[in-house]
Amino acid sequence: MLTEKEIAKIDLEVSHLPYKGAACIEALKIVQQERGWISDESIHLIAEYLEISAEEVDSVATFYNLIFRKPVGRHVILICDSISCWVVGYENILTALKNRLKINYGETTEDDRFTLLPIPCLGTCDRAPAMMIDNDLHRDLTEEKLDDILNQYQ
Repeated sequence: MLTEKEIAKIDLEVSHLPYKGAACIEALKIVQQERGWISDESIHLIAEYLEISAEEVDSVATFYNLIFRKPVGRHVILICDSISCWVVGYENILTALKNRLKINYGETTEDDRFTLLPIPCLGTCDRAPAMMIDNDLHRDLTEEKLDDILNQYQ
């Protein structure tokens, strides 16, 4: 069941749109913000509430790479793998992150603290390499900066 808080937020989005189903992506983001990820049950609850099919909701959820269809850690690390980041040392940063966290892409640390995912662009090519943790952008990355950055997220 969707919570009252989720429904209130979804209703606010719906109020700006021509029909309920148009709020699909916003509803997914709202439920994910509250629950951490989008389960199959959440897909069905959102579909029922928006009066569209579960298949429509699932197609939106699987299209957007920032809608998580399986549980993720408390903090999601998105590391940019664009050509700009690649040219200035992305591989070294990625290797250092994997070694420090003892995970690969798509995995979550044993303590559920971090999930590591690639992202094709963070829009900060002039300050590459870059990564985003939750909503925080970290630019001009070096291996030496990683520990201080990671320690900010418990």
